[in-house]
Amino acid sequence: MLANMVCSLIKHKRVTTTLAKAKVVRSVAEKMVTLGKSGTLHDRRLAAARLRQQPRSLFKGTPSKKGAVARAEWRENEDVVHILFDKIAPLFKQRAGGYTRIIRLNQRQGDAAQRAILEWVEIPAEAAPEPAKTEDKKLEAAK
Repeated sequence: MLANMVCSLIKHKRVTTTLAKAKVVRSVAEKMVTLGKSGTLHDRRLAAARLRQQPRSLFKGTPSKKGAVARAEWRENEDVVHILFDKIAPLFKQRAGGYTRIIRLNQRQGDAAQRAILEWVEIPAEAAPEPAKTEDKKLEAAK
């Protein structure tokens, strides 16, 4: 679960989840950025193993797009190791820590769990899309 949430944070730049999950995911995400700041091949492999993302084995062409064009598009949008090391980590080169922030939201109506948004600190506002929902659909429908 932690690897999936960190991957969602890397891809979507912010994630809406419960406060308890956000606090746990924050530590994993910050360790991944620390690995990304050095940028060595060994650190890329460590990050891929921790996030359970093996870049060559995950790419499968689509029926409409195949070859180098589809691979380049997939790499820019879906390859979390590439996004982490080449887009997110360079933004934090001068920062010693504290790469994420947690913004508290209201309580969820179904089970009164405290909700929160986990997002990167220095990602520009125009680059950050709407929060990716990682909540259970049944609990959202209970509202």
